[in-house]
Amino acid sequence: MFHFARSLAGAALVGFIGFVAPAAAQAINQNELIILTTTTTQDSGILRVLTDAFAKKSGLAVKAIVAGSGDILKQGARGEGDVLLTHSPDAEKTWMADGNGTSRQLVMYNDFVIIGPEADPAKIKGLKAAAALQRIAETKTPFVSRGDQSGTHVRELAMWKRAGIQPKGQEWYRETGQGQGLTMDVASQFQGYAFADRGTYLVHAKRIGLPILVENDAALYNIYHVMPVNAAKFSKVNAAGGQAFADWVLSPEGQSVISEFGKAQYGRSLFVPAASKREEELLSN
Repeated sequence: MFHFARSLAGAALVGFIGFVAPAAAQAINQNELIILTTTTTQDSGILRVLTDAFAKKSGLAVKAIVAGSGDILKQGARGEGDVLLTHSPDAEKTWMADGNGTSRQLVMYNDFVIIGPEADPAKIKGLKAAAALQRIAETKTPFVSRGDQSGTHVRELAMWKRAGIQPKGQEWYRETGQGQGLTMDVASQFQGYAFADRGTYLVHAKRIGLPILVENDAALYNIYHVMPVNAAKFSKVNAAGGQAFADWVLSPEGQSVISEFGKAQYGRSLFVPAASKREEELLSN
C-alpha cells in the first residue's frame, strides 16, 4: 500500500522529473500542477495521455501522485495535491462533504469485470457478478484481491456484500496489497479469479492469460470524477491549476482525448467520456 506525501511526489511523477518541497514550507507554484489519482489510470495508460495533453495545452509542469483511491483521498484531505481524479463514488461524496473539494464532476467511466482461468472451475461464465462470487465462495476456488482500499477494492468488497459473502480470512481468498496489474499477475500465477477494471485488464490481457468471464452487469460500472482541492481550506493549493485541469478534462477537447484512448491498439476506447451525463443516469441503466 502506498502512502505518499506531497514532499515525495517525485516517486510517482508523470510528465516531469523533480521533487516537491513540503507543502508547509513552499509558496504556491502557479506553474506546477499536482494531480492525485488512482493506480487504474496509470496502469491503463490513460493518465500519461491526459497529463501529456494537458501539459502541452496549459504550459504547466504536471506531476502525478498515484495510489489506491483510499490513500489518494486521504492525501487530498491533507492538501497534498491540487486536483483529484478518482473512482470511489461513496468515499468521494464523504470527502466533498468534509469540505476538501470545490466541486465533483463526472469525467468518464468504463466497467469492472471478473476474470479467471479458461477452464473456469467455479463455472461462473455468463453469470451476474453477485451470483458468480457466490459460486466462487461455494467452490472455494482461489480469488485474488487487491486488498488495498483502492476504488476497485472497495467496489469488489461491495459486490461480496451484495452476494452475502464475507471472504476476508478465507483460505481461498488472497489479498496482494498491490495495484491492478500486479494483482492480475498473482491471479494468473495461482490460476484464480480476480476483479478488475476493463481498461487495465485490456492493457495486460495477453500477458495475464485470464479471460473475462463476467461482464456487462449494470452493477459493475466504474465511474471517475474530477475534484479540485479546496484552496480555502488548504492555502498552498494551486487552485487555478486544479480548476484548469478539471475544466480541460471536461471540455470537448479533453473528452475527445478520452474517447480516442485505446482505439488504435485495442479497436475500442478503454473509457467512455461522460461529462454530459449524470451519475444517477448511469447507475439506473
